[in-house]
Amino acid sequence: MELLSPREAAAFALSLLDLTNLRDDCDAAAIEALCARAQTPNGHSAAICIWPRFVAQARGILGPDHPVRIATVVNFPSGDLPVETVVEETRQAIADGADEIDLVIPYKAFLAGDETAVSEMVTAVRAACPEACLKVILETGEIRDSGRIRRASELAIEAGADFIKTSTGKVSVNATLEAADIMLQAIRDSRRKVGFKPAGGISTVADADLYLRLAETIMGANWLMPSTFRFGASSLLDDILNVIAGAPSSRVSSGY
Repeated sequence: MELLSPREAAAFALSLLDLTNLRDDCDAAAIEALCARAQTPNGHSAAICIWPRFVAQARGILGPDHPVRIATVVNFPSGDLPVETVVEETRQAIADGADEIDLVIPYKAFLAGDETAVSEMVTAVRAACPEACLKVILETGEIRDSGRIRRASELAIEAGADFIKTSTGKVSVNATLEAADIMLQAIRDSRRKVGFKPAGGISTVADADLYLRLAETIMGANWLMPSTFRFGASSLLDDILNVIAGAPSSRVSSGY
C-alpha cells in the first residue's frame, strides 16, 4: 500500500467499514442513528451490520440500491443452531432486504472434531442466499490453535464463502494479527476470490492500518477494496472522523 497520509488512511478505512450495532440493547432508534452515521460528509461506510430483526427497518430508511449495504448475522453468536433454523433466518433476512449475511460456523462442533458440521452449514446457507455476499465467521479467539484456524478457513472457502471473518465480537478474544495472518494465507493459497474481515476490538485508524498492511503483504498490491476487505467495528468510525478532521489517531488498541 502506498504511503498514505493519516487523513487518506482514515478515509480509506471508512470505505471498508461495516459499521456495526449488535448490542443486546439495540433498538429502532439506534438503527435510525446507525444508518445516519454510516453516511458522513467524508464518504460512506461499506455497510451496516445489524441484528436480523432490524433489517426491514434499515431497508426502509436507506431505500433500494443504496451504496451503504445492509449486512446481518445468522447463527449468531453461539454458532450452535440447527442448519434448518439458520437457513430460515437467512431466507427471512434476504426477504427483509439484507444484502450480506454474516454466518457463524458451528465452531464448538468443529472443535470437537466435526468438520462436516462446518461444511454442511456453510453450504446450506450459501444455497439459501445465492446472490448475497456471504461472510463466514470462524470465531478464531475460541478456536485458538493455528492449525485449526487454517482448517476452518479452508472449509469455509471450499463451501462457498465470499469472505472469511475472524470473530463475532462477543467473546474475550476477537480479531488478532496472528489469526489474520493465517486466514489471509489460506485465502491466498485457495486461489479463489475470497475476502477477509477482521472484527472485534479494532477501534482506531492505527489498528486498522496494521491489518491493511498485513493484507497487502500477503495478498499483494491493489487487493484491498470493499469487495475483498472489510472491518467489522462499532467504534472505529469515531477515530476515523477525528483523524479526517485533523486529529492524530488514538494509540493502537487491538489485542495481539
